[in-house]
Amino acid sequence: MYQIIKQIFKTGIKTEAPPQPDESLRIGEQRLQENILKYFGKAMAIRHVDAGSCNGCELEIHCVNNPYYNIEGLGIHFVASPRHADMLLVTGPVARHMEVALKRTYDATPEPKLVVALGDCACDGGIFGESYASCGKISNVIPVDVAVPGCPPTPTAILQAILTAVTSQDTTASK
Repeated sequence: MYQIIKQIFKTGIKTEAPPQPDESLRIGEQRLQENILKYFGKAMAIRHVDAGSCNGCELEIHCVNNPYYNIEGLGIHFVASPRHADMLLVTGPVARHMEVALKRTYDATPEPKLVVALGDCACDGGIFGESYASCGKISNVIPVDVAVPGCPPTPTAILQAILTAVTSQDTTASK
């Protein structure tokens, strides 16, 4: 055990440096929280739906919840029921067996509702496309407000898409 501890001190920390925060996301944070309170009550709730993904996007969604990105600090949290959700965060191409479930989830989400398609598969079908087993992109099944490309998209891109959807809700409500 002593040898291992000695080796750790000798080697030091060999991890990558953490990514720099995106200051453009921090601008207007107070206004964003006011918009969330104005349109969604005390906080905005997100229901994540895996429509057939490889789980790469899900790993990045978990990163958005960690203390570094701190999505909960903005008043945004994940819920288990679409009846409590303000936004659907959908990953993967829509597998045929998930088509009805996705439509039901969309219908169960109360108005005003937002839909974010997350990842290349959700945006355009990815490597799966449309086939006997896949309906392809999310917009083939339900309407999409914001599409986030990437395989998988970074936590910063995910956070930026969620905030973009909230601010687009602000502009459509004011018209």
